[in-house]
Amino acid sequence: MLCGLNACAGQMEPPVGQAGSAIVSHAIWDSLLHKHLNSDGMVNYRGFQQDMDQLEAYLKLLSEHPPAKDWPEAAQLAYWINAYNAFTVKVIADNYPLKSIRELHTLPGIATIWHKEFFQIGGKPMSLNYIEHEILRKQFDEPRIHFAINCASKSCPVLRNEAYTADKLEAQLTDQARRFLSSPFHNKISPEKVELSKIFSWFRKDFTRHGSLIEFLNQYAPVKIQEDAKISYIDYDWSLNEAPVNEIP
Repeated sequence: MLCGLNACAGQMEPPVGQAGSAIVSHAIWDSLLHKHLNSDGMVNYRGFQQDMDQLEAYLKLLSEHPPAKDWPEAAQLAYWINAYNAFTVKVIADNYPLKSIRELHTLPGIATIWHKEFFQIGGKPMSLNYIEHEILRKQFDEPRIHFAINCASKSCPVLRNEAYTADKLEAQLTDQARRFLSSPFHNKISPEKVELSKIFSWFRKDFTRHGSLIEFLNQYAPVKIQEDAKISYIDYDWSLNEAPVNEIP
């Protein structure tokens, strides 16, 4: 999720699909999300383990069909958001049970699991960090991606219970932003004072490209925040975003 002390890889060119290629269908991923997320966006990772054949079929589809430059921008963005989320679910399901994704940082030879190149897209080894920092953040002027990608932790914006698609992307990103800012677990907002997720500190530049942080927040916040409101940040909870045991079949 974060580049940390090690710089994110920036030398490799992102994989590009063949011009004129068909836009990838995210129907398999959509079905899995409907099946294995509860109403709060928590994940039944045992369910994903049981449906690993379907998940791997979807990931194979992504791996073999990277976005082409002539795809609409919304289709490219939806592809990369879904890829980040699906490969994150895969690495958790492969190593489940876990208490936190950070348990995987102990894998030999890597700084964090986000740096590990554990999948390929278009024949190129790829990491979650590369998707986030070199593709999503660098190629798209869209700060709301931070509310769409999920790092398998409770303080992350919740995993949406449907796949992102080009035709619904704008509405989906707007809804994710509003849900995140309206969640008192993630952000506590009043006109005079805001306690924000550390996402707004880590990626402040992304949210202030076209104005102040408060101006950005006021597009989606449940109440209007004063421009001189006091800002502080909430400690991040890296506990796994797994559904409660009593909700798992």
